Amino acid sequence: METEKKTLELTSDGDLSEQIKLVTKESHVRAENTELMLTFQRGKVTLQQYKLLLCSLYKIYQALEDVMERNSDHPGVAPVYFPAELARLSAIEADLQFFYGQNWREKIVVPAATERYCHRLRQIGDENPRLLVSHAYTRYLGDLSGGQVLGRIAQKSMGLKSREGLSFFEFPGVSSPNLFKQLYRSRMNSVELTEEERKAVLDEAVRAFEFNIQVFDDLQKMLSITESQKQDCSTYSRLVKMLPLDGTMSKTIPLLRVGLGIFLALATVSMGVYAL
Repeated sequence: METEKKTLELTSDGDLSEQIKLVTKESHVRAENTELMLTFQRGKVTLQQYKLLLCSLYKIYQALEDVMERNSDHPGVAPVYFPAELARLSAIEADLQFFYGQNWREKIVVPAATERYCHRLRQIGDENPRLLVSHAYTRYLGDLSGGQVLGRIAQKSMGLKSREGLSFFEFPGVSSPNLFKQLYRSRMNSVELTEEERKAVLDEAVRAFEFNIQVFDDLQKMLSITESQKQDCSTYSRLVKMLPLDGTMSKTIPLLRVGLGIFLALATVSMGVYAL
């Protein structure tokens, strides 16, 4: 409700870039304070976290760059369409190949929140391309702003000896991030919008942040479930090693089978609940 009130107050005049910054301020803080993003800031990101994040970023940028290209001549998209400078998809593909190998496409796993985000991008790409500026601004400028710093943190945190696997954070087509961001914002501000259209763009910017927060939270849930299952498997392995090797083994096997059945059932239920 508060966000809606702010949006209404901002629609009359002012630069679009500044208005988006103001209306998404609270959401920005929430995104930075998700558990996944805090691990980056603390320099504790794990290889598993980063690989899962890359999978979702691949799907998101695949959808975003597809709809941006298809609508590149649209008056609301053309001013902020910078494929040579900002495109991320090929860089993410290189990173995924580095970590997963040649068959990386077969190993992509994403949470439901990522699929919802991609669906929204394709929906507005078909129905209202003018709203794409909200998502382009949120993703591209966010990645450009934190790219160099987060790349160094990730490299150190994961113990990587080179920058291989970190192409996502590199923007070779941008010589000066600060100057480019100024150019991008000026292009955004040049987009002509009615008051109703401006309100829709601002609302969509808030929604873009919400989608990203949901993706971060869902990824962390996936990691927590995976870690829990690893611990369960480790506990089960220790129990197996403790089993007697004499004649009493025949009496233990039925109990072992029951235990295995319960373990598998619990694991299946946990994944089913998460999928909802």
